[in-house]
Amino acid sequence: MSSVQDTVFDIIAREAGIERDTIKLDSTLKDLDIQSLDAVQIIFEIEDHFDIEMPDRNPDFDTESVRGLVEAVERLVAAKPAASA
Repeated sequence: MSSVQDTVFDIIAREAGIERDTIKLDSTLKDLDIQSLDAVQIIFEIEDHFDIEMPDRNPDFDTESVRGLVEAVERLVAAKPAASA
């Protein structure tokens, strides 16, 4: 498990008030009974923690699943040094 994945799992658990061990990479936010307002808060917390900006309504980024969130964060974090250079 990557450190990005660990951190995303921790943020989801904290913001949704659920046990961390109930979160699986293949879970969707809907599977975890996370309401849309909580999902928005989770995305804000992820953005703040990693100092990134998740794109709105971009088909290249899946923000409905845990795997999609982790992959989006990994891509955006990896792109940060290139963008600031």
